[in-house]
Amino acid sequence: YVVATVTEEKERTQLPGGGLGGDWRVVVLNDSHNTFDHVANAIASFIPGVNFEQGYEIANKIHSSGQAIVWSGHKEAAEHYWEQLNTAGLTMAPLERS
Repeated sequence: YVVATVTEEKERTQLPGGGLGGDWRVVVLNDSHNTFDHVANAIASFIPGVNFEQGYEIANKIHSSGQAIVWSGHKEAAEHYWEQLNTAGLTMAPLERS
């Protein structure tokens, strides 16, 4: 005998990739040992879609407010970007969920 299966498609309730435990924030903290250029270059090197000029704007925000969220998304990617920035010598806040 033949068993037929039916796949029911459910309506999307969030953007693609919006699951997996919600968004995680990668936060860089201000410190007294990294230069603006180094912070900007590190952010531009490791965070997708950020160029050096945008990295510099983020570095200025870090300097003026003490910290900035540089990326938000899936936990696995957040861990990867956090580790890259940390290895580059930036002062990182612990990963946090949005």
